[in-house]
Amino acid sequence: MGEEGGGRSFGTARELQKLKQQAMEYYRENDVPRRLEELLNSTFYLQPADVYGHLANCFAKLAKPPTICKVVGKNVLDGLGLPTLQVEIFCTIQNFPKNICSVVISTHFEVHENVSPELAEAEQVERLAAVSTAVQWVNGTITEELWGMVPSHQAEVDQVLRTFFENKVQEDKERRELEKSLEDPTAPIPLPLPPPPPPPPPPAKKKGQKQGRNDTVTEKPILPPEPAEPVLSGSMAIGAVSLAVAKTSAILGNNPLYLNIALLKQQEQPAKLTVPLLMVSLVSCGKASPGKLNLMKELMCIPHPGLTAKQGVEMLLEIQKHINKTIEMTPPPKTETRKGHNGSKRGQQPITGKMSHLGCLTINYDTIEQPLLLIEGICANLGLDMGTNLHLAINCAAHELMDYNKGKYEVMTGIHKNTAEMLDLYVDLINKFPSIIALIDPFRKEDSEQWESIYNTLGSRCYIIAGAASKSISQLLEGGNNSTPKSSGVIIKHTNQTTVSDLVEVTNLLDSKQHITVFGSTEGESSDDSLVDLAIGLGVRFIKLGGLSRGERVTKYNRLFTIEEELVQNGTLGCNEGHTFFSLNDDVETGTKASKAVAPVTGELPEPVFPTEVMEASANA
Repeated sequence: MGEEGGGRSFGTARELQKLKQQAMEYYRENDVPRRLEELLNSTFYLQPADVYGHLANCFAKLAKPPTICKVVGKNVLDGLGLPTLQVEIFCTIQNFPKNICSVVISTHFEVHENVSPELAEAEQVERLAAVSTAVQWVNGTITEELWGMVPSHQAEVDQVLRTFFENKVQEDKERRELEKSLEDPTAPIPLPLPPPPPPPPPPAKKKGQKQGRNDTVTEKPILPPEPAEPVLSGSMAIGAVSLAVAKTSAILGNNPLYLNIALLKQQEQPAKLTVPLLMVSLVSCGKASPGKLNLMKELMCIPHPGLTAKQGVEMLLEIQKHINKTIEMTPPPKTETRKGHNGSKRGQQPITGKMSHLGCLTINYDTIEQPLLLIEGICANLGLDMGTNLHLAINCAAHELMDYNKGKYEVMTGIHKNTAEMLDLYVDLINKFPSIIALIDPFRKEDSEQWESIYNTLGSRCYIIAGAASKSISQLLEGGNNSTPKSSGVIIKHTNQTTVSDLVEVTNLLDSKQHITVFGSTEGESSDDSLVDLAIGLGVRFIKLGGLSRGERVTKYNRLFTIEEELVQNGTLGCNEGHTFFSLNDDVETGTKASKAVAPVTGELPEPVFPTEVMEASANA
């Protein structure tokens, strides 16, 4: 018995000795003895009040960097109650998984009003399928491929996502080709749809009619609409995951997201960051409005570049308050048939308004001048100088106005204009209202000649911006050319397969071409405010968030105020330059430019700027 017990003791001692050697080797390989000795010595000399807190902080610095361990996709609702995608990022931090952040990306689908139930149902099915596919991608292959990656390696993460998406595109192409090959060859081939009827001939010239410059010009038939760029169902997973990883990196590094984006773009710590100029929607008189006017999907105000974002919004809130009062006013008891100063009949039906999905009022106006005169009158009553304190911008949304049966734009109900007449309309509008400094989508993207004409005619007086008419970010990066249609700048949006790296690359491209960049929100927005951080970090000129109503849009304005305050406190808030219009030509490629500044927007603000204590304090400072 004793011999057996002695044998077990000897074996146990030998095993313990072996374990001690293994432990020494393990700690020595990880440099634990030396680091512990240094840490204990430094702690003794520092003698912190919280010894273990100090040790914990020191050990945390020695820990391995966090790595992605899981990506979760969820189907959530956006600000309109429609399905969209949410992505959550989990990281392994000090051997334990932890939920770091979540983002919600908006879908690319436009919000259509007054559409047939069949079309609305079809789009709802397509939207739901896109979100469901994106959720499957995120919870399946994407979370597997990103496992173990470091969130701060944005370029590597985006490359993995880009490769994944390219494979999905190829799979979709092969699937379509297979389905086409399996189709029944005996099935009747549907006949192509007949082309739209040609536009009617111009009416005969009436006796006494003034000779116009377009009377002798033969109208060209309009080009049919180009097919919409295909969007792969589920592609929003790419953009959402890329943004979520960027936000995760910022949180883990104790940095705001906009600073991380700026570091990605500039490759160094920026000395100054500017807050983009606001394009705030005040009224909507587009195709879906109850009045006759169709041309102004959004009438926007741009506060003076010398105002802070908060000051500008305070000014516009006061204007919006007066717009609401105008709508609430009761009409006069008697109906007069004489025309008013704005070309409309006095005593017409009362002006009504409803809140649109864009966060501004939809008003039933009948002429182009009415909403412009409304804003001018309110500004005059408030002591604001149009063209100095603020400027105007119009989202024409011309692609929504084309009547293909007539081959003309229906600018007002029953009033159609061809492309030449549209150009004359815009020129006359800018002449009457010089405070308008931006026209968005004045023509369809197919009307490339008219884009060049309006740019050559008005480009030295206002920005001609391509929104829906612009190429997608993928196409801009693929071709490296943003000259079609010819414009002063483009609106970019973070949707579908656009990664953070793509946003950095496309803004660098636009900057190199001296094009204005407008960072826009989608029509169906969520309450996620990351869009504002992206705009500031990328250094865009304008940010277009919609109106000053609806929670999903006001959230973004509040985020803008927060960032602005942080930059002021840190002494890193840069100043916006005055509005300058460039004549983009071949010289731009060589680095030179011809420019014409609109005056006097870079000067001092006249008094009174705006009757609020905040702005008076700023003016006195």
